[in-house]
This record gives sequence, structure tokens and C-alpha cells, in this order.
Amino acid sequence: MQAGKLRHRVELQQKGTGRNPDTGGVIDVWQSVTTVWASIEPLSAREFIAAGATQASVTTRITIRYREGVTAQMRAVSRGKIYNIEGVLPDDKSGREYLTLPCSEGVNDG
Repeated sequence: MQAGKLRHRVELQQKGTGRNPDTGGVIDVWQSVTTVWASIEPLSAREFIAAGATQASVTTRITIRYREGVTAQMRAVSRGKIYNIEGVLPDDKSGREYLTLPCSEGVNDG
């Protein structure tokens, strides 16, 4: 993977729990795991159509260097946009060089 393609800063977040400051009750919150360099590419019309009905919500492909622990239960945030990670696909050669994250855009409550 060429480093020049990884030009976007992306924060990976996972769901955790916190306390509501008003009531003291337990609430779900998104917590930062790490910030990585990534490539963010909107899918072309051809790729979007090829994805078919089952993946119609997938609108963006985010590529990052390989990192342990990235799951589809996480989300990515870049420039104020929230990307819901729909899957985690390792590279086809070694499986440990980079990860492709098919994503949909929008608020993710978990």
C-alpha cells in the first residue's frame, strides 16, 4: 500500500458505557479507540450497483493499514462524518497488510 493514498485522518470508535451526568444512570457512549491514516473512497455507480440489494447501504470504502481488533461493531469518524463499518476485509495476499472497511454513512447508535 502506498502511503500517499492514506491521506485522511480517521478516528475508530467502539461502543462503551458511561454515566448520564443528570440522572446518574448508565448510558451507551462511543469511545475513541485510535486515530489512523486512511483512504476514503466513495463507491462508483458501477460498484454500488454490483453490490446488490443486500449491501445497498454500503456507500464508501475506507482502507487502513492492518490493525488487530477492528470489527464491524465499530464506527469511523472523519471530518465530522460518521461511517458505520459494515464489514472488515483483509487484503487478499497476506491478510496482514491492509484492511478494507465497506461503510455506510450516517449516525450509528450501535
